[in-house]
Amino acid sequence: MGKIIVSENVSVDGVIEDATGDGDLGRGSWFTCITDQDREEWAKVEIAEAMRTEALLFGRLTYHWFVARGWATRTDAWASRLRSLPKYVVSSSPLEGPGWDNSTVLKGDLVEQVASLKHQVDGEIVVYGSGRLARTLIEHDLVDELRLMTYPLVVGAGDRLFGETTLVKPLRLVDNRTIGASLALLTYQPA
Repeated sequence: MGKIIVSENVSVDGVIEDATGDGDLGRGSWFTCITDQDREEWAKVEIAEAMRTEALLFGRLTYHWFVARGWATRTDAWASRLRSLPKYVVSSSPLEGPGWDNSTVLKGDLVEQVASLKHQVDGEIVVYGSGRLARTLIEHDLVDELRLMTYPLVVGAGDRLFGETTLVKPLRLVDNRTIGASLALLTYQPA
């Protein structure tokens, strides 16, 4: 059975929006706030995660973000791994523009589709970005693990990972590591 893993870059104040500074938030890139060593160590963690992953799950906007930044055509080991993985996209409309190999749009009830996907995939199904999707999965208790790469900054505005929930969602810390000199990787599972 598959496990849904939400893997996010997040600020100390919980912001997940526009970490690269490419969007409309106007707060700049978080990556310029960390050292080259931090970025190298971050990349190692991300590549290792990709190698353990069996499938990717995206919201439509995040999927298009990856495609627009060349992940579908890059040739490095990390991009090649992501390209080889099955990709599932939650979208109520057809995907527009160029695509990414091995991509499937999930249609119908999101909760039912993702629950079914967990039965079809054996291993980790990783969700990158996709804030609205991640919040819905959390709300419906479909997330098996949260991996939060925490950046040492307060963004002060933007979309946050956690929004309102109908109930308290208890978590337990199962791992914490310092990545580079200033990043913290916090791993939680439902309690």
